[in-house]
Amino acid sequence: MRLFAAVVPPEEVLRELGRAVDRLHGLPGADGLRWTGRPGWHFTLAFMGEVDEALLPELNERLGRAARRSEGFRLRLHGGGHFGRRTLWVGAAGGLDAMRMLAERVDAAARRAGVAMEEHRRYHAHLTLARSRTDTDLRPYVDALAPFEGRPWTVNRLLLIRSNLPGGGRPGERPRYEEAGAWPLGAVD
Repeated sequence: MRLFAAVVPPEEVLRELGRAVDRLHGLPGADGLRWTGRPGWHFTLAFMGEVDEALLPELNERLGRAARRSEGFRLRLHGGGHFGRRTLWVGAAGGLDAMRMLAERVDAAARRAGVAMEEHRRYHAHLTLARSRTDTDLRPYVDALAPFEGRPWTVNRLLLIRSNLPGGGRPGERPRYEEAGAWPLGAVD
């Protein structure tokens, strides 16, 4: 199964972001972007890829331990940016050091559980909004997102998400995400 660990903003924060993204759809060229679906908006902490089901008990135990060792923290959606000329994202502000630490702990937990992780990279908090199949000037979108400041919330849960890739071959089909595990941050056994 395809898995990743994530932080998901609360519904009211996602609605607020949705209003900002709706305005981006009115910019020239917006119809050429593949916009991520609102049900899938999240901050990926660690992408694990295909994970053997036999590793799940150990992975769940280690992710629970990582969550218990991490206190909740304040976060808000903030501004925007891009990776190259193909990925548009909204950023975060607030407890970024705490989020990086949580991402590091999740990555280490997955590795110790036997999950074959990609090469380790420094964590960069972002929530992907759109992708392009071709090089695209994303600066107008980033400029439009620059003043965006979402309401703050407390991140208090670590989620393990299963990604079900589309199989129907229909245009515009998106992955479906389902919660495969959840742990409160800072909880005591």
